[in-house]
Amino acid sequence: MRWDDFRRSSNVEDRRGDGTGGGGFRLPTGGRGGGLGLGTIIVLGLVGWALGIDPRLLISGAEMLSGGGSGYTEPAPQRSAPSGLPQDREGQFASAILGNTEDVWSAVLPDQAGINYQAPRMVLFSGYTRSGCGAAQSATGPFYCPLDRSVYIDLSFFRELQTRFRVTGDFADAYVIAHEVGHHVENLLGILPRVQQAQRQASPEQANQLSVRVELMADCLAGVWANHSDQKYRSLEPGDIEEAINAASAIGDDRLQKASQGYVVPESFTHGSSEQRVRWFSTGLKTGKIESCNTMSASRL
Repeated sequence: MRWDDFRRSSNVEDRRGDGTGGGGFRLPTGGRGGGLGLGTIIVLGLVGWALGIDPRLLISGAEMLSGGGSGYTEPAPQRSAPSGLPQDREGQFASAILGNTEDVWSAVLPDQAGINYQAPRMVLFSGYTRSGCGAAQSATGPFYCPLDRSVYIDLSFFRELQTRFRVTGDFADAYVIAHEVGHHVENLLGILPRVQQAQRQASPEQANQLSVRVELMADCLAGVWANHSDQKYRSLEPGDIEEAINAASAIGDDRLQKASQGYVVPESFTHGSSEQRVRWFSTGLKTGKIESCNTMSASRL
């Protein structure tokens, strides 16, 4: 992916290396049985992120089974975040992709939806930090918090994708960021608040189905971004689409459930199957239209 010439976003807060991870919660330590290892925490976090389960619940449950305590303690008071844009390659990449999503959506959203684009903030952290939605940890994977309109990401997640899911390539990583920005677009469109309200009144199965629709729409919006980025900036290179498709396929609910438990439970899906994630990303990529991403009323997911 040709990202070196992308404008770097100024909406990046780099909390890496500030000693407290920006003021979040400590990783589990001590307790009877010694607590969970970092490797176990990362695995549980990746599974939770992919399946739409709060990873803190998985980690907490595993700690209780292993004899550990609650595992979390309040750290020292939050320090102010370092100023200035990231200078390392990983940080530069993240700020460049965010900057490109800002440039694309600032043109596409008013044109197609009549809404001015308000850029989200991206928080880079290492290990743990605070978010408007609670504690953020490496184990949770990247996520979007609608309460503070921010994308949170520990960039070591991309290395985990490579080693554990065999997902490689700059565009695969860009797809992950664009997916989270897609949730921000859903928030600006008013979709997230409506879905969250509906989920509070729904059965667990219905709530899961609503979650699938939200996640597939974010996949499709990531495709819309890629379409317009390539049209305007010629950003895509041979093999990039395959990288994104590989990423979408690798984290499908069916594939993850099959690998973790040997069988698939469709009614428990929260992000969609591999086929669905690939198809909706491809839909956005081909059409470049927000309206083509209306998973909320689609008869076929």
